[in-house]
Amino acid sequence: MTTQPSVLVLPTRTWYAPDHPVVVEVRGRTTGRLVVRHLGAEVASAPVDGPGLVDLGTLPPGGYGIELTSTDSTTAARTAALVTPAPRARMRYGFVASYRPDKDVDGVLDLVRLLHLDAVQLYDWAYRHADLVGGGEQYTDALDQPIALATVRRLVEGLAGLGSDALGYAAVYAVGNEEWERWAHRAMVAADGTAWSLGGFLQLVDPAAPDWQEHLVADLQASVAAVGLHGFHLDQYGYPRRAQLVDGSPVDLARSFRSVVEAARGGLPGSRLVFNNVNDFPTWATADAPQDAVYIEVWPPHSTLDSLARVVTRARAAGQGRPVVVAAYQHVYDTAPVEAADTATALTMATLFSHGATQLLAGESGHVLVDPYYVRNHAAEPSTLDLLHRWYDFLLAHDELLLDPRAVDVTGAWVGAYNEALDVTYPQAPTTEVATAGGVWRRVVEVDGRLVVHLVNLTGQPDTEWDAPRAEVGDPGAGTLRVRRAGAAVPRVLVADPDAEGHLVPVEVRLDGLDAVATLPPLHVWQLVVVDLDGAR
Repeated sequence: MTTQPSVLVLPTRTWYAPDHPVVVEVRGRTTGRLVVRHLGAEVASAPVDGPGLVDLGTLPPGGYGIELTSTDSTTAARTAALVTPAPRARMRYGFVASYRPDKDVDGVLDLVRLLHLDAVQLYDWAYRHADLVGGGEQYTDALDQPIALATVRRLVEGLAGLGSDALGYAAVYAVGNEEWERWAHRAMVAADGTAWSLGGFLQLVDPAAPDWQEHLVADLQASVAAVGLHGFHLDQYGYPRRAQLVDGSPVDLARSFRSVVEAARGGLPGSRLVFNNVNDFPTWATADAPQDAVYIEVWPPHSTLDSLARVVTRARAAGQGRPVVVAAYQHVYDTAPVEAADTATALTMATLFSHGATQLLAGESGHVLVDPYYVRNHAAEPSTLDLLHRWYDFLLAHDELLLDPRAVDVTGAWVGAYNEALDVTYPQAPTTEVATAGGVWRRVVEVDGRLVVHLVNLTGQPDTEWDAPRAEVGDPGAGTLRVRRAGAAVPRVLVADPDAEGHLVPVEVRLDGLDAVATLPPLHVWQLVVVDLDGAR
């Protein structure tokens, strides 16, 4: 990582099995107490007396916030832990894009622990697109970046020790100029007869061609044998959608892409596989293919927060419970002051996290993605790393409320004048069902019998573009939650904010006839409100 706070708490793994103790590392000289919370309730604690490892014992499945409180009762550091019997049911994705022989991988591993990244894409690690491990132990890749397989192995082994999967980048239909003569007979051609290509150094073949699939799967298997990869990021470039072969036969790429995912799974039954649906193409055909996540790289016209929400909603419906990851590159860091870019990232994360998806953004030892060629990444400022640290801790600690595939959007069944069952109002801004500049975007989700209200603050924003400089969020005034009571019980209301306490805190509820009413804490960027209609559980 590029910065190191005076006191830091890091989990030893990105996830823990239910029968294994949760162990965290304390860095820095401090004394105090580690407090473990599950959905706001304290469930465990342990004393801290200086740096070292602290064993918090075994915990039931769930997400946990962990807070180090020093002896003067101030919060010194925070982290989180996920306990799960099914680690691949979630995906918190990062990246690496450099493999020089002298690379120090410790910074990468620290970032993985800090942000709880359970999978890391090893971008452009291979020798050539159609010859992944043919370059020997050291080589330059297709774009002249130095690669040492010894570095790749150190990354793979280090990630494995943290419970994180190393996924090797592999394009499913790209052939370089050096290998093209062998594969020209499988070319996909445009209307003028020229082969579809990328950047003048890659040509595209039909990914469903039997001999190509046999070669690709063998190359993937050889990569596992050579460097121990735990799986693959299967890439495409978003085009063409339809094409023809050199013999005139038509190609439907949606079907071809599904076919290549199925072939990869057949040859790599235990590997973690992720296919890139570029700009939502063809998510409808691949989301339920035999892979481990629904991954979508977004471009215009998916340029607004609301369009991101729609992409995720479609992906969750088509993915049949698979985790959803969106590659939303924050180019804004290259063009705007860090404060404006950080607010853009916070609003992007609020949109994705509140809709049950995660974002591929962070990687290396503290960098963020600003370009589809990952080598051109951006070294994050301390404020950006602090933001990501807070929000990824929050994501993990509230895993059951945010990423449960059984979560159901019930906004239309609860809010509004006809329903009169639940709503949140502000004196200085409207609440809206879609992302609207100047308002508070309100969404209601039912998760395991609870109502979870997401409030995203768009006051002060001129528009809802997610990759544009953002103004400082405005103040809509004190929020009022009003909910119709289910019976004699007094509903319980808890509020969490990644930029405040970071965990659920109960708020006072007063009765007003058939309704229960609560005044909410000040709204920053995103607030999570949990309503238990039946009272305390």
